[in-house]
Amino acid sequence: MSVKPNTKYTKSGRINIAYQVFGSGPIDLVYIPGWVSNIDWMWACPELVNFLQELGKICRVVLFDKRGTGLSDRVVELSTLEERMDDIRAVMDDIGSEKAVLFGHSEGGCVSALFAATYPNRVISLISFGIFAKRRFAPEYPWAPTDEERQAVYDMIENSWGSGKMNLESLAPTKANDDIFMDWLANYFRSGASPSAAMVLTKMNTEVDIINILGSIKVPTLIMQRKHDIDVKIEEGRFIADRIKGAKFVELEGSDHLFWVGDTSSVLDEMKAFITNVKSEAVYEERLFTLLAAKIIPSTRASTNPQESIRSLVIQYRGQIVQYNRETFTAIFEGPSKAAHCGLDLIETLHRLNYQLSIGIHIKESPSDEVHFINDQTQSLIDAILRPSEPNQILVTKPVKFLLSGAGLNLLEHKTITEPTTGDLLSLFKVTDHFEAERETFDSNQRTPLKNDSFLENVLQVIEKNLSDEFFGVEMLCREIGVSERQVQRKLKAITNKSPNQLISSVRLHRAKELLFANTLNVSEIAFRSGFSNPSYFSKIFKREFGTSPSELLR
Repeated sequence: MSVKPNTKYTKSGRINIAYQVFGSGPIDLVYIPGWVSNIDWMWACPELVNFLQELGKICRVVLFDKRGTGLSDRVVELSTLEERMDDIRAVMDDIGSEKAVLFGHSEGGCVSALFAATYPNRVISLISFGIFAKRRFAPEYPWAPTDEERQAVYDMIENSWGSGKMNLESLAPTKANDDIFMDWLANYFRSGASPSAAMVLTKMNTEVDIINILGSIKVPTLIMQRKHDIDVKIEEGRFIADRIKGAKFVELEGSDHLFWVGDTSSVLDEMKAFITNVKSEAVYEERLFTLLAAKIIPSTRASTNPQESIRSLVIQYRGQIVQYNRETFTAIFEGPSKAAHCGLDLIETLHRLNYQLSIGIHIKESPSDEVHFINDQTQSLIDAILRPSEPNQILVTKPVKFLLSGAGLNLLEHKTITEPTTGDLLSLFKVTDHFEAERETFDSNQRTPLKNDSFLENVLQVIEKNLSDEFFGVEMLCREIGVSERQVQRKLKAITNKSPNQLISSVRLHRAKELLFANTLNVSEIAFRSGFSNPSYFSKIFKREFGTSPSELLR
């Protein structure tokens, strides 16, 4: 195959995810790229094309750009591993793939590992190359970069994104003197993410830690690492392989962090043998869940039974109640972010019904059926987590904390408890978001019913509804979603690294870009439809955002 496959889109929530499918093999393989990607630019690199075409001989290969990067929607510049799992699942659903091999490279290995633990019955096998378990130095993981080294990466993005000063040679030392390849690599990163998106994504990755979920991976696993990789050390691959039962670890010669350069034949040979030898019939009885447990504390004014309100909110966040009585309830979710945000909404909602909640959140491997979910060990752990919690407080365990990076939440160290089954010490963290800092009362009639799981998705929904209204601004946005301006400012800054005005402008500009590509309207008409009353001002900020003027794009 020599022609780039067609690019298609599917929705993950309200976010458009770009993907491509090619190959003639009977097995589906989903490639999860590292850091940033652009699936169109992949096909401009002969070395990568050759590698992908080889995989296409034995697999139906799926490429995609995660949200915020490449050809996928750029309006969301910060996402959690959980949301990225949703992107993988959305693409698999769209192409009718029930089970697939996951191939995760570098940072893509983190979300691949979490997906394999959370949805094992949708994974044939897990293959990784050059992956890490965390990206911040710690005594138990001394190979990760120090804070000073991560700051150097931040400075590079801030000052040299997409230029020749990105130290890209460390990713592909064997190509350091190949000007054509290095120019492609710089263009690949630059087209994969804007400087601000790259910065936010990098800072989010610094906080991710998947060590605690590695033992929950049961699918057949192949981990490949080059011995002299500068970016991700060989010890990191050994560390990960030791914690995944039955994992095969392959140490490869060389120093390239990119799998498609250097000795690629060894990588392909290992992958082909592993893919063809693993059978897809396995059915797993257990998977990784996020557990939310709560104590219900009524006030003397409480009269309405809160059960229906609790059930409705849990369902909204794709959760399921597995135990309920007048004093406590337990729900399970597909990921920590959904559980934490649901917990915050539950506290707000029950406060209006004159109830208080104390909430604990933990992540654990459990049977998939609710009948067997709550056993004696699980109940003892729930009791231990809830015991130190106070009314209107959410406490999460350390494994949950590490998976909440990018969720727009503050996590403050609270106290340490003893895990009742193992006797190990378990750190608890208090969860807050910016709503807790200031509770302001809004007329309930002013609220727009929220239709999505995510605060950000609801904000974007309101912006898009009012896109052509040039007078739409922060005040109207806050009134429609029923949240104070100060809260919206803080929340959006945490999630997107943008102010509300910047986000509104960004959404308008990206909509304008879509209209320009449609090539059915002139620049002035597109400006007005996107909420800009002054076409010259529109052209100015459009060029500042995208590096080209609207008229140049039309041509």
